[in-house]
Amino acid sequence: MSHHQVRESFNKLKAYCEKEDFKGWDPYDGLNSWIIQKTVLGKSRFFRLAWIQLFKRNPINLRRLFGVKKAYNPKGLGLFLIGYCNLYKIEKREEYLKQINLLAIQIIELKTEGYSGACWGYNFDWQARAFFQPKYTPTVVATTFIADALLEAYEITKNKLYLDTVISASKFVLNDLNKSYDNEGNYTFSYSPLDHTQVYNAGLLGAKLLSLVYQYTKDETLLQSAKKVVSYVCNKQKEDGSWSYGTLPFHQWIDNFHTGYNLECIHIYKQVSNDSSYDRHLKKGMDYYLKTFFTSEGISKYYNNQTFPIDIHAPAQLVVTLSKFGNFNENKDLIDKVLIWTINNMQSPQGYFYYQKKKLVTSRISYIRWAQSWMFYAFSFYLLETSENE
Repeated sequence: MSHHQVRESFNKLKAYCEKEDFKGWDPYDGLNSWIIQKTVLGKSRFFRLAWIQLFKRNPINLRRLFGVKKAYNPKGLGLFLIGYCNLYKIEKREEYLKQINLLAIQIIELKTEGYSGACWGYNFDWQARAFFQPKYTPTVVATTFIADALLEAYEITKNKLYLDTVISASKFVLNDLNKSYDNEGNYTFSYSPLDHTQVYNAGLLGAKLLSLVYQYTKDETLLQSAKKVVSYVCNKQKEDGSWSYGTLPFHQWIDNFHTGYNLECIHIYKQVSNDSSYDRHLKKGMDYYLKTFFTSEGISKYYNNQTFPIDIHAPAQLVVTLSKFGNFNENKDLIDKVLIWTINNMQSPQGYFYYQKKKLVTSRISYIRWAQSWMFYAFSFYLLETSENE
């Protein structure tokens, strides 16, 4: 696949996202409907869970009918911001710089107040099986992706507000998230301040944020905390190199893109700390990831043991994981195959990407965070990696 093909696909996506002003719907935004917000049905946990699933799984978009409006999602904006930072690294264009500053300021305005440091959540109430989170409840996942983006923006603009905001976010991770310990004194972070779940990628994203901030502050307590989390999660790795999603009985699946997150975060901790204690875990995990989740045709499987649903997150995270890991070039044939399949099968004529392809039906609804920001983010890494060869 040529750089030109990806650039063409990316340009269509970029034009679409800019036309939409980076606003859109989300697979999980069903609870923004008036039925939930303004009637007694919204009080029922069971109904909230069922309502979210109805919106998420339905290939027909019910959002206009039930009053769910397009909106900014802070994490989505963070992914777009990293995308524009990568574009600026390739070519120092004024339009990219302008977008970087606009997105960074918009993100800072959307931060959630009332915690120990800067933090972000999603623009909708969210009912998971394990817990309920009101709109804008901060999560370690959203906060880390955004912190990463603001650091990239800081490196380009040297606007100290961006750096100070990220340093402040490390206080949210350390002080507001709940810790769950193992028998050796290692721990992981909760998803949000409101739960005590042990989701491996969430803990590792917290460790990634602390590692990134350490590069600026040289505060050793940040690395010590990150190491505790990396140890906790590496101890939970299975013999074949895989990780389940988390510790709860209904978190025992093994999936594609969360495995990619895990590998990326452990690698970033290693890069910053020069601690090679987890090299064996990284190698086993990377071998498992590459041999398990991608087919010879270039399809990104969702789970280790089943292909469907084919989810747009998975091909996107492959590009990012391998770029961050430093093994992009040696796996470029695989990346090209995966991106060709994804462009041919999951990009609409209007330029946006579909959310999921199931065996018999494809969800063609455009989701700004889940699909568009992720593919924008992934393409930017692909273009950055291949721009020198053009």
